[in-house]
Amino acid sequence: MAPTASAFDHVKDMHDSSLKPRLLQSLIRDHLPDDNLPSRSSLDLSNLVYLLKTHSLLSESVPDPTDHKLISHWRSAVDSWLDRLFLLVSSDMPDKCWGGICLLGVTCQECSSDRFLASYSVWYQKFLSPLQSPSTFQFMKVASCASMSDLFTRLGGFPIVKKDGTAHAGKLISSVLKLLDDDHSEVVWEEALRLLCIFISFFPVSVSRHYDSVEEAIASKILSGKCSFNMLKKLAHCLAVLPKSKGDEESWSLMIQKVLLSINRHLNDVFQGFEEETKRREGIRLLVPPEKDPPPPLGGNTLTGEASEEARKRSHSSLVSSVSALIICCSTMLTSSYPVQVTAPIHSLLALIERVMDVDGSLSHSLRLFMTAMQQEFVCSELPRLHSYSLDLLTAIFKGVRSQVLPHDAHIVRLLSVYLKRCVLPELRVKVYSITRILLISTGVGVAVSLAQEVVNSTSVDLNPIVMESRASVKPSEALPQTPQPSNRKRKHGTLTSVEMHNSSNLEVGTPKNHTRCSMAVQVAALEALEALLTVDGVFKSEGWRSDVDLLLINIATNSLKGGLAGENASIYQPNEPTDVWGDIQLAALRALLASFLSSSRVRPPYLAQGVDLFRRGKLESGTKLAEFCAHALLVLEVLIHPRALPLADFSNSTSNDERTHHNYQGNVYSGNLKHRTSYSTNIQGTADIAPDLYHDELYSSWIETSKKMEAPGNNLSKTMQTGEPSKIPAVHGNQILSTDGSLGKENVAGREQEIVAANIEDVEIRENGDETIGELLHEQIFGRAMENDPSYQADTNILSVAENSKGFGVIDSDTDSIPDIVDIGPDSDSE
Repeated sequence: MAPTASAFDHVKDMHDSSLKPRLLQSLIRDHLPDDNLPSRSSLDLSNLVYLLKTHSLLSESVPDPTDHKLISHWRSAVDSWLDRLFLLVSSDMPDKCWGGICLLGVTCQECSSDRFLASYSVWYQKFLSPLQSPSTFQFMKVASCASMSDLFTRLGGFPIVKKDGTAHAGKLISSVLKLLDDDHSEVVWEEALRLLCIFISFFPVSVSRHYDSVEEAIASKILSGKCSFNMLKKLAHCLAVLPKSKGDEESWSLMIQKVLLSINRHLNDVFQGFEEETKRREGIRLLVPPEKDPPPPLGGNTLTGEASEEARKRSHSSLVSSVSALIICCSTMLTSSYPVQVTAPIHSLLALIERVMDVDGSLSHSLRLFMTAMQQEFVCSELPRLHSYSLDLLTAIFKGVRSQVLPHDAHIVRLLSVYLKRCVLPELRVKVYSITRILLISTGVGVAVSLAQEVVNSTSVDLNPIVMESRASVKPSEALPQTPQPSNRKRKHGTLTSVEMHNSSNLEVGTPKNHTRCSMAVQVAALEALEALLTVDGVFKSEGWRSDVDLLLINIATNSLKGGLAGENASIYQPNEPTDVWGDIQLAALRALLASFLSSSRVRPPYLAQGVDLFRRGKLESGTKLAEFCAHALLVLEVLIHPRALPLADFSNSTSNDERTHHNYQGNVYSGNLKHRTSYSTNIQGTADIAPDLYHDELYSSWIETSKKMEAPGNNLSKTMQTGEPSKIPAVHGNQILSTDGSLGKENVAGREQEIVAANIEDVEIRENGDETIGELLHEQIFGRAMENDPSYQADTNILSVAENSKGFGVIDSDTDSIPDIVDIGPDSDSE
């Protein structure tokens, strides 16, 4: 039999639009069930949905609007698709009806806008029938709710049908609430809550008419104690967004007040015997002042009679779950967007957090007779969960309230300072460090000064044992990277090497050998908190703890890379930890180390050479976040490795000579706290000038003052050179004689300059490699002037000025405090 013409009707490629209707027809023919074809499994339906979304088979988007043949063919294919779905939805077989409802919900998402607007009313009726029928199976109710959510989500994106969508949503509210009341399946509750949240977001008016009924239905589920905790979280989220349906400040404030009152009343039962009576009354007093009436309870009418007695007899476990869910509700209310600006009750929220975090399970001697051991065991077992969600609430306050929290910073600092000393569980310590980091960055140095010592003490406890464990597995000589041996140059003051400082550090004292290993998450969180502290407070009043922190960070960063990078073998700390977690601690350690380097003030970072070596090693791990950060760190540290005297103003090449004469180019001007290398500056024209007083450079002033003190009392030549006047007497330098006008023979200029440079460089003692840097600078500037300027153009004045200033620079080397610490760079820093 000869093949038909359509068998060889090939498409251009996989992106050809003519392929899509043909592929849709194939799916209808081979994958969609009908009266004769049995229903497919859920796996086949998943593959079908994947093909629909990947190739956009229902979009009917034609690149060429004039291609009427393709448009007609595609429209016909989609019509066939919908006809088959309607057939499945109307089927008496539940599995086929379920499949048709699910695929019709996908169609709501993927079809063209024109088709959706023309058909959504019909599809709405198809989804509504299973929800209203009492005999519908639960899985069909779940599918109907999910598909209805897809329909209303798409419908919310069309403002022209907003009114119609609100009417359709209003008809569904009673059916959804009935599902929450009557059905006992959490899967049905979950989809019903999702549909309610969509109504609140896109069609709030439809929910506002049933506001009290919705609040009562959700609150009763939360307080019933019959839901799993995962379901309680979803109920809490829906309750938190419910005030959006009204959209006014009063509704939001009333809701959070109700929730906080309910939490405090439940905590009265849970914490009975574990806290003072004043704490029990304080939370209620802040929410309801004595002169005001309390709001109605959460969920409507107060429980009375048997219902109230049943609630009191509920287990403490269900009470703790309800309290945790309500705390989650408060956190969601603080972090979710709201149509209008509202004022959060921060004082009441902080009082609740402090109330929960103050309870640690201990009993006073007077209460032990009234509390059984089983009751205490239960409260102690549930406290970590309550503390965790209280810390989440504190985080939500920072994220949602922002500037409104500033008047309460002192309260938060005191709360964190106390809890950092008491907190032991790793999960809670991670959250405390995270909150501390947010607080430091958001509030600045004022809070950092108050919280710095507690953060340093706490992080030292969490991080220092790790350094001790890793050091025990290697030789002491291998504890830090091998640094180049110091040169034989004389030093005015000896400096401790990193190993010597390491051995003399007080962080090792008293560290127990059998210290329990902290989790990697705690270490990462501690390093991030230290990074934030150094960023905010590293240059302010950190003398008391800074040296220990710098030493701790270089040790941790070194040992984190000693066991191999994240892509290599397992770590030397915890070999069973996942590779990605090991990479996290390496990255956190190097980030904190970089913050330590950049926040050093007035002095050169003590471990800069070792740190640069670590960043270079990390940069080799290409394709990872660690390599990207190390490359960034090396770029940032370039100003410390190779300091340069950059101008404050940028003069373009297009500036005319006349304009340049009006700008005095200060070649050695630094910005910020960076110090000058030399005691003179050079303008654009090549003449040596004294730096102006407007820069107020302390180092420059000390150089000038020391130079004046070292001058001979009767040295008229020095005074003449300082004032810029020509000398009236001949000056003898070596074997050369200058004339009274200061001129020097042309043939002796170059040789005399070399002698001046050599004589002054011998008098200068610069630590490590600083001598080569200053020598090259002097040599380059003197020879540059000699080559560019005519010898008769005051060459004598320039040379003598340089000589005088250079001599002064050599004299003040005896005062080590006057030498810029930035010159003391590592041995390998200039080799590249």
